[in-house]
Amino acid sequence: MKMQTSRVPLLPILFALCWILSFVINVDSAVSERSNQKTRSTQIKENSAISSRREEIQDGFSEDTQMDEPNAEEMSDKDKPKGKKTPEEVLAAKAKKAAEKEAKAKKPKPTKKPKPPKPTKKPKPPKPTKKPKPPKPTKKTKAPKPTTTPKSRETQPTRKTTMEEEEEKLLLELGWDTLNVHNKKEATTPPLIKEHDPDYWDAKYEVPEPDLIPKVKKPSSTDDPSIYLPIPEETSNSPQTVAPWYEAYDYSDLAAKKLEEELEKARKAKEEKAEKLRKIWEEEEEERRKQTAHHAEPKKCPPLGMESHRVEDDQILASSMSHHGYSALRGRLNMQSSDDEEDVYGGAWCADTEEKEHWFQMDARREVEFTGIITQGRNSESNNDFVSSYFMAFSNDSRDWMVLHDGYAEWLFYGNVDKDTPVMAELSYPVVARYIRILPQSWNGSLCMRLEVLGCPLPTSYPTENDVSPTDDLDYRHHNYKEMRQMMKVINEECPNITRIYNVGRSSQGLKMYAMEISDNPGEHEKGEPEFRYTAGLHGNEVLGRELLLLLMQFLCKEYNDDNPRVRRLVEGVRIHLVPSLNPDAYELAFEMGSEMGNWALGHWTEEGYDIFQNFPDLNSVLWGAEDRGWVPRVVPNHHIPIPENFLNGSVAVETKAIITWMERTPFVLGANLQGGEKIVAYPFDMQRPPRATGVDGRGSQTMPEYHQMNEETWARIQRQNEGALRETADENLFRWLAMTYAHSHLTLTETHRGSCHTDDITGGQGIINRASWKPVVGSMNDFSYLHTNCFEISIFLGCDKFPHESELATEWENNREALLAFIEQVHRGIKGVVRDTDGNLLANATISVEGIKHDVKTAATGDYWRLLNPGEYRVTARADGYTSQTRLCIVGYDASATPCSFTLTKSNWARIRQIMAQSGKKPRMPTNTTGSTNSRVTVESTGPAAVPQNERQRRMRLLRLRKLRMEKMKGSTTMKTTTTTTAPPTTTMPTETTTSWFDTWFEVDSTTTSQDYNFEYSIDAY
Repeated sequence: MKMQTSRVPLLPILFALCWILSFVINVDSAVSERSNQKTRSTQIKENSAISSRREEIQDGFSEDTQMDEPNAEEMSDKDKPKGKKTPEEVLAAKAKKAAEKEAKAKKPKPTKKPKPPKPTKKPKPPKPTKKPKPPKPTKKTKAPKPTTTPKSRETQPTRKTTMEEEEEKLLLELGWDTLNVHNKKEATTPPLIKEHDPDYWDAKYEVPEPDLIPKVKKPSSTDDPSIYLPIPEETSNSPQTVAPWYEAYDYSDLAAKKLEEELEKARKAKEEKAEKLRKIWEEEEEERRKQTAHHAEPKKCPPLGMESHRVEDDQILASSMSHHGYSALRGRLNMQSSDDEEDVYGGAWCADTEEKEHWFQMDARREVEFTGIITQGRNSESNNDFVSSYFMAFSNDSRDWMVLHDGYAEWLFYGNVDKDTPVMAELSYPVVARYIRILPQSWNGSLCMRLEVLGCPLPTSYPTENDVSPTDDLDYRHHNYKEMRQMMKVINEECPNITRIYNVGRSSQGLKMYAMEISDNPGEHEKGEPEFRYTAGLHGNEVLGRELLLLLMQFLCKEYNDDNPRVRRLVEGVRIHLVPSLNPDAYELAFEMGSEMGNWALGHWTEEGYDIFQNFPDLNSVLWGAEDRGWVPRVVPNHHIPIPENFLNGSVAVETKAIITWMERTPFVLGANLQGGEKIVAYPFDMQRPPRATGVDGRGSQTMPEYHQMNEETWARIQRQNEGALRETADENLFRWLAMTYAHSHLTLTETHRGSCHTDDITGGQGIINRASWKPVVGSMNDFSYLHTNCFEISIFLGCDKFPHESELATEWENNREALLAFIEQVHRGIKGVVRDTDGNLLANATISVEGIKHDVKTAATGDYWRLLNPGEYRVTARADGYTSQTRLCIVGYDASATPCSFTLTKSNWARIRQIMAQSGKKPRMPTNTTGSTNSRVTVESTGPAAVPQNERQRRMRLLRLRKLRMEKMKGSTTMKTTTTTTAPPTTTMPTETTTSWFDTWFEVDSTTTSQDYNFEYSIDAY
């Protein structure tokens, strides 16, 4: 009873508390419902951006809601009899509590969502009702889905355990069913509200394409608040369950992050794919650019041959000319004028100013691809004439002309700004035509111009009769200093047994002047083997000789390895020296400008301003001055004239000093220097001798007035002889033969029907000329080589174009190959031998003289010598200090090898006599008999003035006796003997070697008959 008494007052207390709690909850729900009705319209507007996929999800939600509607009606029926609040008020209270709970759940989450179109951005904390930009679907309460609820809430309402039924009955008895309903709504409402939260995510309603713009059906305009209220959940008798802690957690952030990561991965994959495609496109574009030239890059074509004269005179035409010396033929690039500018050789084509239309035309004789032209002004010392702008026109028949235009107007090309510098105008695309015409529009001074035309033959064109196809597999291209050195190194590695690279000296800039020796025993002078040299590059812009020597190196090496008999004979019989560049500094300057773009003088001189070819000592004046005074050969020799002492201290190039040292060190026999700018072979003398004022013999024996006593024919003959004597060497005939050997072996050098490069033909159709009669120079390399050494050297001018295009090298090699080889073979023309004493010792610096030729040579350090001579018989004398001279008759035939002619000299007593005279300081005394004395005594010859006539008479008597003995010796011999005489005593003769002439076996010579002394000296003029 006591327990029952204590239990009765507890029940009313509990009931009162529950009633108060339910009342508070209903009041709060009503307040929240009114606030939610005000913000409902704002939420509807924000939901207008929902996608079509969201609409389908909303349809699914509506179906689920319709299925749950009977439960809501049941609950409303149960609530009405108890006199509680209306369902609308209950639902409004529930919505208010849900909104408050949602706001509390969102407050501690500080994560800020990324920029749109990401739909998971959170609203700001102070305004929980304000939604972010991504819209929400219409608020319709839905039953929680089984996929989003935990296992504890997946029980069906129909399946109720016994405990739940008992609890429900108990609540009904106590009147707590309304409280249970409210608690149940509170437990189930948050999940329903979370469905409409932008942070809410469910895999079932995930939109696969977030980039699509959402489409949402517009809500109806009714103001009935019931359509916005969630439908109450079906009333169940199950006991109230507490939601787990993870139900209150918002999983929308994780879903948004996962979606963001997927989008980032997709974006990166798209960027990587685009980057790969871009790289592939760039590679394909680069490959396409390499294969096909860009339209902006003009086609490169070689010159057609205006400067090199491959374009002939009849292919050039002009509208007019101002003077007969300025015709269209003078319009070639780098055309040089004569000294007199008013002469027939002007320095450009100049138009007549009275004409209205001016044009210059060239006929290619076949269709070609014209790619541009190179223009230049007038070559003149006093005038500055050039064309500054012009048009180009093309034609195939020379009647209908098409002026080049760019689609809007005629294409105006800009020309020169000075008279010397070439300017190239290139076409953006080739023009196929036969004729090209230049139409000058503006000019400086007079209308004068020189030009070169660039063009390529068509692929379908056939070679002309003048085209020469190369037969040798060689490197036909221009080589700069580094490439030249590399080329010589490659040749040396291919033929190490016959080649050697050495250096002649250094240039002013420190570049080495490389030379290549080609011989069967390189690096050593062999006795009896002559030395030969080819030099090129004395002027840096004359590059054809440089490339020809590099090609000659390749050819000799290749043919020697292929057992070419002619090349093997040359290599084994001659020590060949090839120097491709004697002025490497100037060549680098010309090479930088390129073919056709350097003017006539660019690279001609050294870095210090010297012309190497004209920078040698002037030995001609020394020789000619001695001849005028009668000092040759007693005082001044006619060979190996020493260099003046003050020369090397004056204005001499570094390259010149190195070349002189190289010449003195090596016993060269024959050589040639290759130049350019003209097509001719020039031989010495290069300096013209000034006329003598006294007489013909130089000693006044014949005076000028005596010429007037001669007839006109004799006068003309003497004048021609004197004129020739001013420039001819003692070996004039031999030099002419050497020059003609190269000129006539060349394929085009003697084709002088068109004239020379800058004037008419000056060679008489032979292609050779004496330099002094053409363009005399002082201190030339050829004159120095002839007067200071044993070497006979000539100058070979290879062509009009100093710097030909690379495409012309193959043709130039074919034109010069035979001439280069034939000239080397001329080193065996003449005699050769060795000079020894009776003990077999070789005598160096012995003098070899040829009777009738006033030019001697000397033996080398090994005692051997070579003397170039034309075929014939010659009396040759060998002399050496301290030895008796010896004379021999040597015969030069037409064989390919030189004639051996050696000498053996005996020692003379004159060395001892000179030594005694130098010690006593007195002259030898002549013994005489004194008259009136009985005893014959030897007295000293008087040296007073009275003895002068007697001494002169005795000298003349000695000369007469010597001459008589010499004549008797020559007439009394049945064969021609070689006699050796000494100057004192005059009566002693010493017979030496006897040589039988080749023609003595044809006739029987009587000993009583006197033989006539014939002069067997032949000259080339006799043939």
